[in-house]
Amino acid sequence: MDKIIARKRWFFLFSLIVTVPGLLFTLATPLTGGAVGLKFSIDYTGGTIWEFRPESPADPLVVQAAVAGAGHEEATVTAAGTGFLIVRTKPLDLQVGQDQIENAGAELQAIREAVVAAIGPIAEEGSVSTVGPVISQDLTQQALLLVVLGSIGILLWMTYRFRNLRFGLAALTALLHDVIVTVGFFAIAGTVAGIEIDALFVTAMLTIIGFSVHDTIVVFDRIRENLVRHAGAPFGDIVNHSIVQTLGRSFNTTATVLLTLLTLLVFAGGSIRTFVLALFVGILSGTYSSIFNASPLLVWWEERTQARKAAAARIRTA
Repeated sequence: MDKIIARKRWFFLFSLIVTVPGLLFTLATPLTGGAVGLKFSIDYTGGTIWEFRPESPADPLVVQAAVAGAGHEEATVTAAGTGFLIVRTKPLDLQVGQDQIENAGAELQAIREAVVAAIGPIAEEGSVSTVGPVISQDLTQQALLLVVLGSIGILLWMTYRFRNLRFGLAALTALLHDVIVTVGFFAIAGTVAGIEIDALFVTAMLTIIGFSVHDTIVVFDRIRENLVRHAGAPFGDIVNHSIVQTLGRSFNTTATVLLTLLTLLVFAGGSIRTFVLALFVGILSGTYSSIFNASPLLVWWEERTQARKAAAARIRTA
């Protein structure tokens, strides 16, 4: 623990190993038309979603085959934690102002009849709703805008708080690390397991950004205090000492949050499972980046600056 900073290149290498595969899968999303990479729910792509609970447990694959037989091969069926099944299709023609299956259009009625024929009676009907392509496009633009504005605001605040642009850029780098890790995880999970991201994913990302920056501020505050308390000491030693001082607090806080999220991940319903999973991955990444990326990056930057100054001094002397 006395030489965390001395191993900073190993920490940077580990971050590179973690982020590059996910980044490649994310970049492959538009290049492959969605075949590889992120899988978007109807919140982003537009479509119709119908929820119902069968009287007897049913295999989602059987239901999906029934829906495909009704003329909707693009449909997907997933199971929720409460016994409900969720059917997603392309946008269907629903009656305006209606959100119940009894008042839905003929297309959805045909899907319902095919499902009943395949698995038997339906015990409980959920809601049915359609998201149009215009609404989904607006939601995507707003999501990107929120993340960008949040990142810029954090950079400005960190620079002002510590009166040093390096602190702001180091915090922003750690933040981007967490965003790439989380998005990359879902790009890989979407390719391998078909996990989709929905509107709550944006909320999770903003929460992750806030948590990551909060953890980074804790370490940076201690660095600032120790720079005054141990004036004249090597910068790397001060940063290393600051990390050791805050390490226990960071790990205890993260462990408490992750245990709570793990409980929700196991027992919560399917409607928030993606949200909880994103928080779990992002907060775990945020703790790592705040301790092993942001602070070592300050030391690396200081070392490069001092090396350039020394080189310039040698040239002047020569």
